Amino acid sequence: MRCNAATMSIPGKYVRVSQWSHAGPCVVQVEVDAIVPDEDPAEPCFEPTTIRLLDHLQELANAGRVEELARHGVVYVRQSA
Repeated sequence: MRCNAATMSIPGKYVRVSQWSHAGPCVVQVEVDAIVPDEDPAEPCFEPTTIRLLDHLQELANAGRVEELARHGVVYVRQSA
């Protein structure tokens, strides 16, 4: 779903999509904007700012920073029985 920056100059429709980041004991689900290019509607693409956000969220997940992740989406944390 990642497209290069040149693709973003192509007209298209913006949609919201769910994306997941996970690491260690936690998983976060976030809703982000994507664009469905008019010329190739097969799959939505992300703008560079969205890619940077997803990379940042992955870093937070890797570090186990659950409270910060919760500001961006729904966080699920594995707990022992």
